[in-house]
Amino acid sequence: MAIPAFGLGTFRLQDDVVIHSVKTALELGYRAIDTAQIYENEAAVGQAIAESDVSRTELFITTKIWIENLSAEKLIPSLKESLTKLRTDHVDLTLIHWPSPGAIVSVKESMQALMAAKEAGLTRKIGISNFPIALMKEAIEAVGAENIATNQIELHPFLQNHQVVEFARQQGIPITSYMTLAYGQALQDTTIKAIAHKYQATPAQIILAWAMQSGYAVIPSSTKRENLSSNMDAIDLVLDAKDMEKIKELDRQQRLVSPEGLAPDWD
Repeated sequence: MAIPAFGLGTFRLQDDVVIHSVKTALELGYRAIDTAQIYENEAAVGQAIAESDVSRTELFITTKIWIENLSAEKLIPSLKESLTKLRTDHVDLTLIHWPSPGAIVSVKESMQALMAAKEAGLTRKIGISNFPIALMKEAIEAVGAENIATNQIELHPFLQNHQVVEFARQQGIPITSYMTLAYGQALQDTTIKAIAHKYQATPAQIILAWAMQSGYAVIPSSTKRENLSSNMDAIDLVLDAKDMEKIKELDRQQRLVSPEGLAPDWD
C-alpha cells in the first residue's frame, strides 16, 4: 500500500474539535489520517474512527513516536499504547517524529526498533520526520532506504527544501509535506491569489495541487466542513507548467517550524 497523496492532519486539534474534524473528513471521503503521540489526540482520533461508518481496512493511519520514546526499550511499548488509544491492532505508518536531540538515542537504535515494530505487525510501514540529509543517511544505513516509506518535512511555497527533496528522491524515499499552507501565510501571497483566480480555485487548492503535482503527499488540517471539502478538491486540480514555475520562484527558505532544543542542523 503506497502512502496516500492526500490526507487529514490533526496537529493542534484535540478533544471534541479533533473528533468533529476526523468524523467530518471521513464523511467527505478522506481515508488517510495523520496523528502523533505528542499531539495528545490519539484517543480522540480513535474514538472518531470507531464512531464512523468507515471500515478500518479502508483507512491509512499514521502516528509518530515522540523523542522520549525513541530508545529500543521504550519505542514498541509506546507504540502499543498508541494502538490502544487509536483502537486498532496496527497503524499503517509510524514515523520518528523528531531526531533525538543531541543524539541521546542514536538514529540506528530508533530505526532498528521501528523495524522490529514492523516485523511484529504493529505498523505496516516506517519512516522519519524532520530529518536533514545527514540523519537521513544514518537512517538509510540502519534499515535501508527501501524500508523508509517517507520523510515528513516542513515544505511549502516559501520553504521548498530542495536539497532534502533531491537527496530523498535519489534514494527513492517519498516526501510528505507538512505545514503546506505555511500557517496560512501562503494563502495571502499575491502570486498564488492570481493563479487561484485563473483556475477559479481557492489559494489553498492551488498550493495543495502544486505540492501533490510536485510529487509530495499532503496532510492539511481544518475544523470547518467547507474547508475540508474544498481542500479535497485539490486532488483533481492540475496546474500548467508556467504556474508551477511561478510557485517554485516563491521559495525564500522561510522556515516556520524550528523548535529550540529540538530542531536538528537543517540543510
